[in-house]
Amino acid sequence: MARLAAVGGLLVGGTMVTRAVASEPPDTSAAPHTLAQPASGTGAGLVSRLGASRTAGHWVGTDGRPVVAVTDESTAEAVRRAGAEAKLVRHSMSELKSATSTLRSAPRVPGTAWALDYRSNEVVVRGDSTVSGSDWSRLTGVAEGIGGFVRMERTEGTFTTRLNGAEPILSTAGRCSAGFNVTDGQSDFILTAGHCGPTGSVWFGDDGGDRQVGRTVAGSFPGDDFSLVEYANGKAGDGADVVAVGGGKGVRITGAGEPAVGQRVFRSGSTSGLRDGQVSALDATVNYPEGTVTGLIETDVCAEPGDSGGPMFSEGVALGVTSGGSGDCDKGGTTFFQPLPEAMKSLGVELIVSAREGAGSGATPSSPAATGGGGGGTVPGAATPGAAAPATGVNGSTLLSRLTDRRNVGPGMLVVAGSLIALVATRWIRADQDRKAYRRHYSATWG
Repeated sequence: MARLAAVGGLLVGGTMVTRAVASEPPDTSAAPHTLAQPASGTGAGLVSRLGASRTAGHWVGTDGRPVVAVTDESTAEAVRRAGAEAKLVRHSMSELKSATSTLRSAPRVPGTAWALDYRSNEVVVRGDSTVSGSDWSRLTGVAEGIGGFVRMERTEGTFTTRLNGAEPILSTAGRCSAGFNVTDGQSDFILTAGHCGPTGSVWFGDDGGDRQVGRTVAGSFPGDDFSLVEYANGKAGDGADVVAVGGGKGVRITGAGEPAVGQRVFRSGSTSGLRDGQVSALDATVNYPEGTVTGLIETDVCAEPGDSGGPMFSEGVALGVTSGGSGDCDKGGTTFFQPLPEAMKSLGVELIVSAREGAGSGATPSSPAATGGGGGGTVPGAATPGAAAPATGVNGSTLLSRLTDRRNVGPGMLVVAGSLIALVATRWIRADQDRKAYRRHYSATWG
């Protein structure tokens, strides 16, 4: 009976682990699930405590540990005592910020962008294919006047906002993807990209364009890149805290935060679906043809027209909404994101809290689900966009849905381990009993 129970435990534990892993987005097993967020928090705390004149940013190392750039050995020792890795660099954050201020004050050149590369301790300036030779030469002169820590690079393609004139979410301005659901305590909104449409834009959520989702009531672009679309009926509805990732699956968002350089992130959009990559730089400035946007997150995640406004997240934490970039998902490229905490603070809203989780304010961000290919963030209807399938997939009440909960991986492994121990123990007990019986028989027949 004990052995039968152990075999049953192996079957249940194996099902818990395999179903939970199968329900995750593609390749998430390689993501630093247990290290990325703590590493980000540790590095940010050290940079804040030690100051901009002694540090030059932080990032997540390949091993998941926090790395802090420091300008002297005494600061490096303080970082090591805190359990992080220290890297000595020549230029402090104050110097890097001063360089970007100088670049910002120079004559604006559309098609250029710059960001702080913490790992190389440089300011990287990029120019796309639309920048003329004379403009690039003039900007290079400005960079040379700053110092040798400004690196100039030309890039293929063009830096554009990721908007096109196709389908959901639809307005006269074109097509975007919805980001995260937020609230001001009275009404619910979609937080998306600001360049998607000016205040007053009316949005529709299906291919026919005959179902109104809401209207843009606030936003900022250029300068920032965020806006609020108020739901037509005032409420987001059920499943408002789920990001769709395709194939009828969804990821429940559990909080909002700020990313670290080197952290793996996911982006979901209505055109290209779920994509992943790494944060390559922070505090990026992009000179779009429509205007300049500052304070963006730079990544190597690809994006295409129509993905604008879609959610970026990591390990269930909401990080930002898609702004723009260069390249595509065939050749790759650079994509920039508007940080979420800054946008929510400016707009006076917070992420909708999951009633199921019962968390405090801002604990459960959300985003609409996708239609068609399943890219997160598109809006197919006036109610919560596509909420039914993803919400059921994440928090369904059936036994199968409970087994697919990714939080069951740990308990499932414990059940498997316990069952294996029980099998070994019952085998050993049976063998020991057999040996004792043999000895008794042998002793009785020897004489």
